Amino acid sequence: MFNKATIMDRQSISHALQRIARATDRIEAGAGRSAADPHLEQRHAALRAEATAALADLDRLIGQLDG
Repeated sequence: MFNKATIMDRQSISHALQRIARATDRIEAGAGRSAADPHLEQRHAALRAEATAALADLDRLIGQLDG
């Protein structure tokens, strides 16, 4: 009825579902924690701005090379 590959596939699916359930539990636990560190939020915003500026510079340089 079930060959070895089918059983292995079912085990893999079951294992993946268990991992997803554990990850969901961790996400829900994290969501219940207190507000984030404001310093971390500021550093994140600064890093995002720096990355945005760097990507804009790269885009400009690529445009000059293509132009």
